[in-house]
Amino acid sequence: MAKENSKEPQKIVQKLRNKYRLVILNDDTFEEKLSLKLSRLNVFLMSGFGAIFLIAATTLLIAFTPLREYIPGYSSTELRRRAFDLALTTDSLEEQLSYNQRYLLNLRNIISGKPIINFGDSTVVDSVINAELDKSISREDSLLRNLVEEEERFNLNAGGEQANRTLSGISFFIPVKGLITNEYNVEEDHLGVDIVAAKNEVVKATQDGIIVFTGWTAETGHVMILQHRQNFLSVYKHNSALLKKEGELVKTGEPIAIIGNSGELSTGPHLHFELWYNGNPLDPREYIAF
Repeated sequence: MAKENSKEPQKIVQKLRNKYRLVILNDDTFEEKLSLKLSRLNVFLMSGFGAIFLIAATTLLIAFTPLREYIPGYSSTELRRRAFDLALTTDSLEEQLSYNQRYLLNLRNIISGKPIINFGDSTVVDSVINAELDKSISREDSLLRNLVEEEERFNLNAGGEQANRTLSGISFFIPVKGLITNEYNVEEDHLGVDIVAAKNEVVKATQDGIIVFTGWTAETGHVMILQHRQNFLSVYKHNSALLKKEGELVKTGEPIAIIGNSGELSTGPHLHFELWYNGNPLDPREYIAF
């Protein structure tokens, strides 16, 4: 019985090694076309190696060719780079949109005579803001601060002189020639000058710039706002007609509107002219000889 059990594995090995011939014949002439001598072991080995080769070739084909992008859940380096670029672009657009919204809000405040809102950098979100800063002040720094405060204590015109030095050398064109009937007065919330001129007189741009706003309000009628270099804004209110459109570039002295009597706050044909610098109103008579 033991001998029969030991012979069974040998019989299996022998069957695997038995030779067989695979012959391909012509069905009409019985001519032998192909003859192969095979064994079951050879077939198993060739099938195994063939399967391994196909698996390896498929893996390499997917890993090193663009075909991998068609596999669900697989993202290529190029796609990741594009996604990163799109994220940066989206972040920049959101920041620019926020800036434009704040800018338009201040333009509306200028038109309606309301004070300018100073947003500062409170809307900017950055991980650097949360960093720990060394807020300690050295003794030398304290002495320097005290010295500057003592020098500036009785210098009431320091801020105005600094602004005048900044604005020195800048010239403005007269928007319209006429008689000033209402002066610049911050206490009365009159942030410009009222200029009475002849009917249908042409209003001209005080400097080169771009038109950032054209529109109508119930209080100030036809309004136009120009953005100039060095953060200057010029505002023209109560016009009867506007000759330029929003977004157009204009030159110094170029006609932009017709003087009028539009708006509820107007009592006669005149131009209400305002001049702004860095979000602060200026007295136009200090910079323009009307």
